[in-house]
Amino acid sequence: MNRLFTAFIVGSMILGVAVGLACNQFLSGEQLTAAVEGFNLITTLFLRLIKMIIAPLVFTTLVVGIAHMEDAAAIRGVGFKAIFWFILASIVSLTVGLLMFHLLSSVWDLGANLGMTSEVTTKTSVDASNFTLKEFITHLIPTSIFDAMATNQILQIVVFAVFVGTAVAALDDKAPAVMQLVEQGMNIMLKVTGYVMTLAPIAIFAALAAAIAKQGLGIIGTYAEFVLGFYLSLGVLWSLLFLVALVVLGGRATGLFSAIAPPTLLAFSTASSEAAYPRTLEALERFGLPRRVVSFVLPLGYSFNLDGSMMYCTFATLFIAKAHGIELSVGQQISMLLLLMVTSKGMAGVPRASLVVIMATLSFFGMDEAWIALVLAVDHLLDMGRSATNVVGNSVAAAVVSRWEGVKPDKAQPAAGASGG
Repeated sequence: MNRLFTAFIVGSMILGVAVGLACNQFLSGEQLTAAVEGFNLITTLFLRLIKMIIAPLVFTTLVVGIAHMEDAAAIRGVGFKAIFWFILASIVSLTVGLLMFHLLSSVWDLGANLGMTSEVTTKTSVDASNFTLKEFITHLIPTSIFDAMATNQILQIVVFAVFVGTAVAALDDKAPAVMQLVEQGMNIMLKVTGYVMTLAPIAIFAALAAAIAKQGLGIIGTYAEFVLGFYLSLGVLWSLLFLVALVVLGGRATGLFSAIAPPTLLAFSTASSEAAYPRTLEALERFGLPRRVVSFVLPLGYSFNLDGSMMYCTFATLFIAKAHGIELSVGQQISMLLLLMVTSKGMAGVPRASLVVIMATLSFFGMDEAWIALVLAVDHLLDMGRSATNVVGNSVAAAVVSRWEGVKPDKAQPAAGASGG
């Protein structure tokens, strides 16, 4: 099924390029405008479907994730160490995305060749005075959760969900009726999200066709720079993760990366780190990491330690802003990192969760959420890389926490893990 969906994605990209090029070459004037508007309508409908699921999806996934963290009471030391590492890894991932975008922009001027600056004055403007530390902190707390849900104020929903999840976890009986309701709601929303994401090939076709019909084939070069730049950034992040593994495990760091190679490739080919979870768990245990650490750190990491996805959120948000002629100040970029630190949590298992988070970030900074269509055309290619990175990041996290617990991998077992194909 995953291979079939990937084939649909690739097919939609090829067809989108072909149809867009045909429209660009053979249509003009009102006919070309009508064609572009028709393609944009399809993309708009898809984006509205995503917006439809944001509030209930974020609320239910985060409440369930936090409420189940009470399991850490039995291994509280592991829990605190894991959370500390997740926060540290999140900061590093987000910062790498920020720094690499600016570094690569100095070489390729990423996004500046898309010619979309004229749309900024009619759609929005970014007022730097609105993004002070005071405004950011004030915005954290909702005056009404119903208003926050109705207007998709993602950060306020997250804050409310943290309080609810923490309260449920603190109750002696864990409010089973409430938890069952929220978990059922989460499962329903995940299923709805799956339905929505099956339409992704159609939306990708429309986004590519509209872009090429309007801009011509020249836009492909800009997309190529964006994709290449992102994978170069992933390379930097992988190097940092390997360096951490080398410090923690010494020469056995290469054994760890060999052990997790099969699940990492699975995550890359399916564009889903969740699909690789069972094999990652098995590979880490065979490598020699203790079950009590792996069985806690790995599932928690899948909710709170998505290194590749977090880096992409920074990279893509800056790309979209620059493509529309918006330069965020240093203060705004720091606010963006703080925002993404929170909004990127609790979204494990959600297809294209990064799109949801980026849309929320664009909205927070007064930009049009529809601008997400700019990266939608190549999102699947990027999702493959960030999914694989999520697997590597969580595997390194399990190794780090194990070492902090004073446990060294069992040297008698690595061969089994390394050979699993």
